[in-house]
Amino acid sequence: MSKLKINGHGHLLPEPNEIPRFMREKKLFSIDDDKKFMCQGDWSRPITDSSFFFNEKLVWMDKHNIDHAVMLNLSQLYCNGWARKDAYDAIRWQNDFNASVQQRRSDKFTCGFVVQPLYIEDALNEIERCVTQLNMKLLCLPSHFVNEDDEWLSVADDSVLPIFELANKYKLAVEIHPYDGQKMIKLKDVYWRFHLVWMMAQTADTLHLYSLKGFADKFPDVRTCFAHGCMLGQANYGRRLQGYDGRPDLFEDVSDPRSSLGHKNLFFDTLVHDSHTLQLLKTRVGSDQIVAGLDDPYPLGEMEGVANSYPGRVIDFAVEVDILKQSEADKIWYDNVLRWLGKSKL
Repeated sequence: MSKLKINGHGHLLPEPNEIPRFMREKKLFSIDDDKKFMCQGDWSRPITDSSFFFNEKLVWMDKHNIDHAVMLNLSQLYCNGWARKDAYDAIRWQNDFNASVQQRRSDKFTCGFVVQPLYIEDALNEIERCVTQLNMKLLCLPSHFVNEDDEWLSVADDSVLPIFELANKYKLAVEIHPYDGQKMIKLKDVYWRFHLVWMMAQTADTLHLYSLKGFADKFPDVRTCFAHGCMLGQANYGRRLQGYDGRPDLFEDVSDPRSSLGHKNLFFDTLVHDSHTLQLLKTRVGSDQIVAGLDDPYPLGEMEGVANSYPGRVIDFAVEVDILKQSEADKIWYDNVLRWLGKSKL
């Protein structure tokens, strides 16, 4: 009997008529009536696959034998740098939409909710609402956010401790995902560099602080997954150790990075695009800490029609070339995702 498959990293768009008027009028976020583009301010991005939408997503999952999927919030709605009222309204709507998806088909979807760390009181109230009223147990956080002094901070900053304390109280799963690199780094936005290079740097930076501050042990009932395998975070592990050992004067009163390597509360998804990187991820953290993640339906996800890609390609190839045993792949698709989510079964 084949094992069930859970995709731990997917995304879903609302129908155009599900987006409230204030979002469109303020250009906070919208989708054109033909469902060809998602829009925000003067920015637009093509909707490259019909499985961005609820009914089509179910068809796509069935076609690719995906039994259940974790739907993260939309990165465009982290609300970094937004006015408090706009962030409050947009986040509340986004979370209500995700809750409605989970309620409609709880057999198929587990959905995350988002908060904006700048507005800490609103964030804590929204966590309470989403957990106690909407029955949501997956908190989505940006890798970085901009504070009131216009400084970019990692979400592992001390100012965010109340969020992690509340997440620990409710034993939440947490997803850390990068975005807004072009606002942080003063480079020209060409050749998709902020998605292809700087996103990887953003997650690595937050893993660096997350491990130095000992969050995995400080919050023992929080299980955190880093998006896209935290690829650079795996590659520069040795450099971080060299710095920690070589300049102890810069690392007073922090945890040894070694203490969080392979920690049972730290997970990483498989969206790393090649088997060599997946092999490094396995070597670094162990196969038990890896969860299947497709980042569908974005073209940077494992989507059919993009070169030789298809959902699950990296995992399949890793089994084919003996990087993973089939039993490990089965756990990556199912058991490990359930442990991250804090579920005993679907």
